[in-house]
Parts: sequence; structure tokens; C-alpha cells
Amino acid sequence: MRFGIFINSCVCALVMSVAIAPSAVALRQAQGPSGSLVTPLSIDSASLVTEPVEESASLSTTVTEPVEGPASLSTTVTEPVKGPASLPVTATEPVEESASLSTTVTEPVEVASFPQLHSTNKARSKTKAQRYVESISRSESLKSSVLGVLALTEGGDTLASWNSGQRMVPASTMKLITTGLAIHRLGPDFKYVTRIGYSGSIKDGILDGDLYIVGGGDPTIASKDSIAIPRAKLFAQWKSFLDKAGIKKINGKVIGDGRYFDGPIEHDTWSYQDIGTAYGAGGNGLCFYENAQDFRVSAGPSVGSPVNVTVSFPNTPWMRYEYPCRTAPAGTGDQLYLFNSEFLPYAEIRGSFAIDRKPKTEEFSNKFGAYTCAHYFCEYLKSNGVPVSEGPADIRLGRVRSNLSSNEYAPYASRVDDLNMLGQTYSPSLKRIARETNLKSDNFYAETLFRTLGRRYHHSASYDSSYVAVNEVMKNIGVSADDVRIVDGSGLARHNYISPSFFVRFLSAMMDSPSFADYIQTIGQPGNRHYESRLKDAPATVKSRVHLKSGSMNGVRCFSGYIEPSAGSKSDTIIFSIMTNNSLAPASRIDPLIDRIITLLAADN
Repeated sequence: MRFGIFINSCVCALVMSVAIAPSAVALRQAQGPSGSLVTPLSIDSASLVTEPVEESASLSTTVTEPVEGPASLSTTVTEPVKGPASLPVTATEPVEESASLSTTVTEPVEVASFPQLHSTNKARSKTKAQRYVESISRSESLKSSVLGVLALTEGGDTLASWNSGQRMVPASTMKLITTGLAIHRLGPDFKYVTRIGYSGSIKDGILDGDLYIVGGGDPTIASKDSIAIPRAKLFAQWKSFLDKAGIKKINGKVIGDGRYFDGPIEHDTWSYQDIGTAYGAGGNGLCFYENAQDFRVSAGPSVGSPVNVTVSFPNTPWMRYEYPCRTAPAGTGDQLYLFNSEFLPYAEIRGSFAIDRKPKTEEFSNKFGAYTCAHYFCEYLKSNGVPVSEGPADIRLGRVRSNLSSNEYAPYASRVDDLNMLGQTYSPSLKRIARETNLKSDNFYAETLFRTLGRRYHHSASYDSSYVAVNEVMKNIGVSADDVRIVDGSGLARHNYISPSFFVRFLSAMMDSPSFADYIQTIGQPGNRHYESRLKDAPATVKSRVHLKSGSMNGVRCFSGYIEPSAGSKSDTIIFSIMTNNSLAPASRIDPLIDRIITLLAADN
């Protein structure tokens, strides 16, 4: 008996030492005097929530948490908490067992800390959202799937948590991170610049040299997006620069210069089928029509006959297309894929198109955005009285390339700093581009923002450099990306691994950004034109408070965002992330479950 009392006293002493340790992780970062983020201590000794702590190598600590369950159940679960290598820590978490079973389970678990949230030292009973999450985790729709959930109030209360530290494929919810970092670092009013310059000399109205369209990464050039400057208006602005310089004829080329972005235009982990689509079109320093190309397709007269395919826009007469695709039996759908390369002007559309499908416009990728831009501006100049003797060209490996099939004997391009600049035009503001990125889930815009961070803050737009720049900006807002993997900006890569806890940390940190008011306006709301089917059964008073971004691909369905407090309420904003991976169920079965979680969370606020 005395030995038991002695052991209990030791445990209590150890628990109290952890509770008062100055290195314990709190739930909200405070601003230090030097501008760096420091972590104030805040641990609720009533609820004894376990967070990673830093201690000396000699300290072994045990933290006990209360277990919720039937009154007749005595359950102890001992789980080592993954923290610094020098600290062996053990935490106790609740598990579900039968009422007659007393069980001890030991397994590793990652416990995330949330240093950017205010801690109110309040312990909540199990919420309706938490109970619902636990129930659907065993549902048929999520059978053999991975479900991860975390929802916290701005004040630090946990409303729902399930596998919150599990890293999963985020799909397009990755765009929340890309747009947030871009708005925070570049500023909401940042604009891309495209310049018009020339090499050579001007005499008697004749440019004896080449005209350059020097791209600065603007993803909206000739885009059909409503925020873009219409192509005819943009080209008229460019031509006005020539008019002011007195250029009436060009004895040379119109060169599309996309050198602002270096490196491959796609990430090397994207699937080959994806990179042939418009949503898999890679970005470069000078693009055109979001580096996409429209084709008109229709089924042939009989099964096995060729599919009818014609180029719609942009017209690319330098390209050679083959169409080894066939009309398929009814009910087989659209299985057409374009296979192309940035190295040669050749592409094939393979696959099948069901005989019962109606004619449609297919959107595929165009690997020659800079050349296409030069071609269309060259045609514009010719039709407006400015002849161009040598036509369009682009730049590859530092050489001017008129013949896309080869640049073996092409001359080297002039350095940008050596050009004579005539004028420049600007893109729409970054906050407008970011809004379109999130609302329309525009992969091309997202990849451009991602690589822009690399170009401006790590001197290269390659994916490796962009990843380094993203990490640096992440640290600037007080979030470490050491426990996740980010490889692209759009979420198209299945090699991105993000946890619900990371999304909540990031979204919370963005609330402290000076640009947060602009950032939250980029995130969609249920009921608007891009999320019409979300929260269909929820009242308007709930929908108007929810800001969320979806992410989906085969087997993946994710939603992350914010729930604002109701009007007049003193409640905190809720930050949430709900992720499912490896699901065989269709989205029509997964989405109602996620909608219900969000609705229950909103009801708690």
C-alpha cells in the first residue's frame, strides 16, 4: 500500500514537472521583441492534453489523459509521443473497447502542436461533431479508407480530432497553402510585368533586329478567364509601344521570351496522362491561353471508326497531330488523352470516345506557350500594317528557335539586360489571381504562383528552388514544414503529403498575416457558383459563415477552411481540415459525410 502511494506520488511529481516546464509547447505563438515568434507556456492541468515537449536526454516522462467511455470500462492506452529524439515521452489516449474489457495498447502516434492558436485552458466534453466523426470512421462508405480530421477554435479548443497527424494526399486543397504564401509574401496587390523590347536598331521606321516579348510569369495572357485583359486589348497596348518608337516594319523575328521561368515546365511526378490535359499544362515565363489548346471531338459513324478531331483554339500550324483514337461502344465514356512533349512539335490523341457521347470541346495542353504568343502577336502586327520578315520564334537552351524541330544552328538570344525596352503591361492583381486559383481550382495559376516564389526569393523557378522558397516563407509565418512533403503548388502530384494538423496550423497562422482579409476572400463558400452542391441542406446562416477549399482525385476527397462565428456571437473562428484517402466509394457518398461534419462544427459556433 505504501509502495503504491509512493509510486503515485512520483507520477504526480513528474506530471507537475511537465505542466510547469518552460519549454512546453503552447497553443499560440506570441510576437517576440525582435519580431520572431516565441511560444508562451499554456497547459491545461485539468484536462492534461499532451503536446510534444523538449527536455534533456535524461528525462523520461509519463502523461496521463482521462479516457471517455462507458462507466464500466477501465482502459489505459500508452502511446509514445513522437517528439525530439532526445525525449522519450509516453501519453495516454482514449480508445473504444467493449465494456467488459480492460486493455493496454501501445503504438506510436504523432501528436501535433499548434503554437499559433490562443489557449483558453478550457476543456470541452465530446462534441456532436466528434461523436459523428467516430461513427462514420466505421461506416461502409469509408471502409478501408483513411480518414483524418481536425477542427479547433481560434481559442484552442478541440472540436473534432481523428488521425489528425496522419499525412495524406491533399489534392487541390494544396492551393490553400500556395495562395496563402503568395499573398503573404508577394502582397495582395502584386502584379506580373510583361515587357516589349528589341535588339538591333531603328532607322526610317524599320527595326533592323528582333522584337522581344519578355515574359515575367503572367499566367493570364490571352486567358479566357474573366479577370484577364482581353487579347485584342493587350496586343493593342503592345503595338502602341511600337507606334511610339516609330516602328512600322520589322526586319527580323517576333520572339517569345519565356526565360523568366527556368527548369522543366511540369513536375516530374505528374502522371503522363495528366500532363497532356489542360489542368496538367505546365507554366513558363511567357504563356498563352494558360498553355492550353481546345479540340473539337465527336464520335465516328460506327464502333471502331476514327474519332473526329479538329483543332479549335489556338491554331498551331507548326504542330503535327496524329489521332489514333477510335469510337467505342456506348456507355464507355470519354477516354481520350493527348501525349505531347516540349522538345518536338508533335502530339498524339489516343484512347476512345463512346459512340453515344455528344460532340464536345476537349481541353489539352500546349507545350509551346511562348512560341504561340509570338505567333499570334506577329499575326496581329501583320494585320495592322506592321510586316514581320522572319515570323515568330521562341528561346530554348539560350538559342532563338524559329524551327521548333531543331535549334542546332540557331543564334543565341540577346540578354534581357541588353535589350532596348519600349514599354510594359501588367497582370491583374495577385489577390484576383489567387481568388480564381481557389474558386476555379486553377492548376495553371497555382503552379505559376508556386514557381514565382522560387524565382523571386531563390533566384530560380525550378521546382526544387521553389520548394526551398516555400519553406522559407512558411517559416516566416511561424509554421514548420518539416513534418510534411510539398512538391508542387496545385496538388496535382500524388507525392504531396499533408496532415490535417498541418492544414490547421497553416490556416491559423494565416489569420495573423497582414493580408488575411484578402486571403479569406479567395476561398469559396457553399452555395456560390463553384460550390453550389456543398452543404445543400444547411441553412443560409451556416453557409454564409463557411469558407472552404475542396480537393479531389481518384480515391481522394478533402476539405479545409474556416467557419466564422455567427453574427453577434462571441465565439471564435473555427479552423478545420477533413481528409479522406484510399477511398473506393464515389464522391456522392463521401461528400455528404463531410458536409455533415462541417454543419455540426458550425452548430457548435
